[in-house]
Amino acid sequence: MASPHPETLALHAGWRRDAATHAVAVPIYQTTSYQFDSTENAANLFALKELGNIYTRIMNPTADVLEQRLAAMEGGVAALALASGQAASAFSVQNLARVGDNFVASTDLYGGTWNLFANTLRDQGIEARFVDPSDPEAFARATDDRTRAYYAETLPNPKLRPFPIAEVAAIGRARGIPLIMDNTAAPLIVRPFDHGAAVVMYSLTKYLGGHGNSIGGIIIDGGNFDWEAHPSRQPLLNTPDPSYQGAIWSQAVKPLGPIAYIIRARVVLLRDLGAAISPFNAFLILQGVETVALRMKAHCENALAVAKFLQSRREVTRVIHPSTLTGRDAEWTAKYLPRGQGGLLGFELAGGAAAGRRFIDSLKLLYHVANIGDARSLAIHPASTTHSQLTEAEQAATGVSPGYVRLSIGIEHIDDILADLAQALDAAGN
Repeated sequence: MASPHPETLALHAGWRRDAATHAVAVPIYQTTSYQFDSTENAANLFALKELGNIYTRIMNPTADVLEQRLAAMEGGVAALALASGQAASAFSVQNLARVGDNFVASTDLYGGTWNLFANTLRDQGIEARFVDPSDPEAFARATDDRTRAYYAETLPNPKLRPFPIAEVAAIGRARGIPLIMDNTAAPLIVRPFDHGAAVVMYSLTKYLGGHGNSIGGIIIDGGNFDWEAHPSRQPLLNTPDPSYQGAIWSQAVKPLGPIAYIIRARVVLLRDLGAAISPFNAFLILQGVETVALRMKAHCENALAVAKFLQSRREVTRVIHPSTLTGRDAEWTAKYLPRGQGGLLGFELAGGAAAGRRFIDSLKLLYHVANIGDARSLAIHPASTTHSQLTEAEQAATGVSPGYVRLSIGIEHIDDILADLAQALDAAGN
């Protein structure tokens, strides 16, 4: 369905009804394989002369609706759903970089992503160069001839300082380098393609799924990046691929549209590494996508109210939320977050780590879980959990201090959220 409004696309894009039964709900296609029409049809599918279902490790009709819907909502051209957000983060970089290559990443990242980039990808021969995004030119300074991509989070977890998307995207485009944006914490309130990003990825587990019941990830191709403009900068898309009969991806799929990046991710990385989303998880995440517009409004409103409440408490020394930023960060908040400032916030307690533990252990309504973006309100102490694999210096670079507590504010009645926070703060201060 053609619509300029993501709220409408979240309900209608990619699906109208089942052709055979006229069912409105997207079916769960719980199958591994698909009957080919003929030997010619099978050969054409494997040769990418036609697009269609081959095997659920590579594509599935339920996942296809999810992919079409998210691509439409973001203003992209195609998408690839995967088993997790971590798989999406890894694939988004591995699709462009190989042994000896590097990419420049923001320091303001989720701890699991930092560890993936700093250790696992490094062990695979791909170097992550971390730079402070408060100075966009830092990305240019860290670039050399083997830099293949820039990577950042729109609303970084846990630092919550909006990323300068347009500024860094422009630096990259002049050099043939795409900006990959993790938009997990800001669906609908930010569309990175509108600001020049080339690729958007999500952990579907979070706000888009929204109910804490399914793991998934997705990569969305903006179709707005000229991969052939600097062929030596992007060799994986501009030189023969021996794993696919010498296909040159920037040329091989032109008849299908500007989808070279996402096609390679599907038929090379997903084919070989197999991080496929299950049809059932794709179905459950689709249910969350249908209501994400309403939920994001509630998340943003409640989180802002909590931020104001925490600023009034004597036990709290600092509140971390986009509304509290000043200077250039405040300018970027106004530029990139006019539709809402997200459902995440953090705060630091005067009593440090011990007070943080007392606060967490005293919560009654909020859940103590390693997740964000749930309809329920959640809390965690990152230094001892999600960011515990990082060194103290790395934790500090990502915005985590010993007394930092992160909240993911849900859609409960705000009075109930504030009451639980108040009694837990009372306990933490004693």
